[in-house]
Amino acid sequence: MAVFVALGAFVMTLVGGWTARRVTDRRHLVLGLAGGLMLGVVGLDLLPEALDAAGGPVFGVPAALLLFVAGFLGAHVLEHLLAQRQAAHGADEHENGRAPEVGLTAAGAMVGHSMMDGIAIGAAFQVGGGMGLAVALAVIAHDFADGFNTYTITRLYGNARRKAMAMLLADAVAPVVGAASTLLFTIPEQLLGGYLGFFGGVLLYLAAAEILPEAHHDHPARSTLLCTVAGAAFIWLVVGLAG
Repeated sequence: MAVFVALGAFVMTLVGGWTARRVTDRRHLVLGLAGGLMLGVVGLDLLPEALDAAGGPVFGVPAALLLFVAGFLGAHVLEHLLAQRQAAHGADEHENGRAPEVGLTAAGAMVGHSMMDGIAIGAAFQVGGGMGLAVALAVIAHDFADGFNTYTITRLYGNARRKAMAMLLADAVAPVVGAASTLLFTIPEQLLGGYLGFFGGVLLYLAAAEILPEAHHDHPARSTLLCTVAGAAFIWLVVGLAG
């Protein structure tokens, strides 16, 4: 049952990526929406779950928040190192100066997150059918945002459309694989919570330092800002309905 339900996440991820691809003539609106979706996912979905599951404090600070900061700093350091390496080797960068590897790394993190979503579906169904359906609803709804963001992030960093589509397909398949894996093993709750905190930090860095500044750079329009607010509000609606 869990694997069958996870197929809904597969479809919604592809729909999200297809939407991001089709609206390239309104790139600033796409990026504004993506930034809002990522902000909403981090603040309203990932962090609350991480704080509940990651265990007690470490030297006075919740473990989930420490890993959240580590994820943010890790993304910042990775981007800086990749940019330095390209400059040192005289490699051609994308016209906006970003290292394509950062986009692929970020998309890879999205794939890992989607696999954890599938594992969450499978684990919830082990508890009970009602719990499983509630978790599946939340995952399927926000997997539209995952697909949208996976394609957008990969392309934003100068990667070819073929690579963006490959990462989108991997992101769509990941929750199905994750749900199937729960037939074989389960992940300890604290490990899952720690991962969510770390991944939330990575996403927040990409949204605040890259996606949103790019969205407002050439088009500081009210419509772009409204798309950002709408993206965050959509995740709030999804979390509220799932709760």
